[in-house]
Amino acid sequence: MTAQEQQQLGKTLWAIANELRGSMNADDFRDYMLAFLFLRYLSDNYEAAAKKELGRDYPVLDDKDKRIPLAVWYEQNPDDTEEFEKQMRRKIHYVIKPKYLWNSIAELARTQNEELLKTVLKSFKYIENESFESRFQGLFSEINLDSEKLGKTYTERNKKLCNIIQKISEGLAQFTTSIDILGDAYEYLIGQFAAGSGKKAGEFYTPQQISTILSRIVTLDSQNPQLGKKKKLSNVLDFACGSGSLLLNVRKQMGSNGIGKIYGQEKNITTYNLARMNMLLHGVKDSEFEIFHGDTLLNEWQLFREMNPAKKIEFDAVVANPPFSLRWEPTEAMADDFRFKNYGLAPRSAADFAFLLHGFHFLGKGGTMAIIMPHGVLFRGGAEERIRKKLLQDGNIDTIIGLPANLFYSTGIPVCIVVLKKCKKFEDVLFINASEYYEKGKRQNILLPEHIEKIVSTYQERPDKIDRYARRVSMSEIEENNFNLNISRYVSTAIEEEPIDLREVNAKLKTLNEQIEVAREKHNKFLKELGLPTI
Repeated sequence: MTAQEQQQLGKTLWAIANELRGSMNADDFRDYMLAFLFLRYLSDNYEAAAKKELGRDYPVLDDKDKRIPLAVWYEQNPDDTEEFEKQMRRKIHYVIKPKYLWNSIAELARTQNEELLKTVLKSFKYIENESFESRFQGLFSEINLDSEKLGKTYTERNKKLCNIIQKISEGLAQFTTSIDILGDAYEYLIGQFAAGSGKKAGEFYTPQQISTILSRIVTLDSQNPQLGKKKKLSNVLDFACGSGSLLLNVRKQMGSNGIGKIYGQEKNITTYNLARMNMLLHGVKDSEFEIFHGDTLLNEWQLFREMNPAKKIEFDAVVANPPFSLRWEPTEAMADDFRFKNYGLAPRSAADFAFLLHGFHFLGKGGTMAIIMPHGVLFRGGAEERIRKKLLQDGNIDTIIGLPANLFYSTGIPVCIVVLKKCKKFEDVLFINASEYYEKGKRQNILLPEHIEKIVSTYQERPDKIDRYARRVSMSEIEENNFNLNISRYVSTAIEEEPIDLREVNAKLKTLNEQIEVAREKHNKFLKELGLPTI
């Protein structure tokens, strides 16, 4: 499928979503739509693997036969199903009973079967508790099929569900979809739902253009980016992962076998489930990722609570787009938290540095961290100044990248990317002011591929100076500025006005006045000859 067809598939599904949701809240309908797309992916992947595993034994049915080939095989081979499922768990890590496959459910929808809703509920429960070796409990917990938003009675809800599934099935049937393309369609729909969610979008989605910048930066050699991309990342972390799109972008940069394991953390339960589905939809096996539901600031993940530095988990790459200037309630005990005790606590009014220090604590010595932050972290005083000063003095802040305003669905403010390293080669700090490089869109500004390339190549090449765009700044200059990292102090985009020579201007004015006087006398002469009043 071409890129144009991929986009058309996404647009088709988005049109179906708008047609079907009616008066239903967009966020509620998002969960239904994405859950069914997820079920379709799991089913297609499973059936393709089953066909390969069974080979000639896989039933071939004619076009008029609406039965599911795998269901026919189960009926014909009841004594072999247990061994077959064991083999499938070894090969693709999960099993789905034929009656819970998408094609079975789509057929129930097509025939308006009254058992559809019950079957979908059982299908979701089966996937959560039995499909995978590592159970995906609560994966569909936010999808309420008993909600009155679908209908007041079971019959009404079943009818609405039949309509939704049938429309999705018909929409997908227009395209020769491969299972890989369903992941792209899922990502497209997340972006579209984010575009209509306003401030809520910041909870689950980082625009792909910004994700690409962070991903390309953290996958380059940390000591010398000019050497290019690393061959392998042992692991990668996003501690505020939303729907997981940023982690998947890192994986895309490295290739499907380029990362040992993906780790994500997410506080919002709905978004946490989106992230788990998103991983599986993009072909990441359940053994290749771990997403944790919990509060990052409270450090609720047991994996990250190891007190022994020798046993602490560390990451080759850390990426994040945490909530901007979130109010939080740090306790007195947190002052001794191993993440913060060497720096001090971020102020209650803005947890930005609390998030940053959390990720930085778990960054490996040879790793790179790239985090999206509001500009305030660059210059605000008090506790934030003390944290910023120590990070600078310890040589941990590598690069500051200023982005254009209005790139996010959730806010119009300009933001920056802070790149940090535990061990960095260069003593100075690279400032990139990319605030004026974008294309204006209807609702959000857009970074074009050339804008992204300019940012990444500048980070990679680290030039001494590019007029009105980038500059390497010594620590002594930063110290002279009281550790203020306001980008415009070091890289101004203002165009200097040409100096004005007042003597020259005065001489020109004098000459002009003389010319005006000569012209006036000549004009008055003509007026007198005509008998008209002079000027």
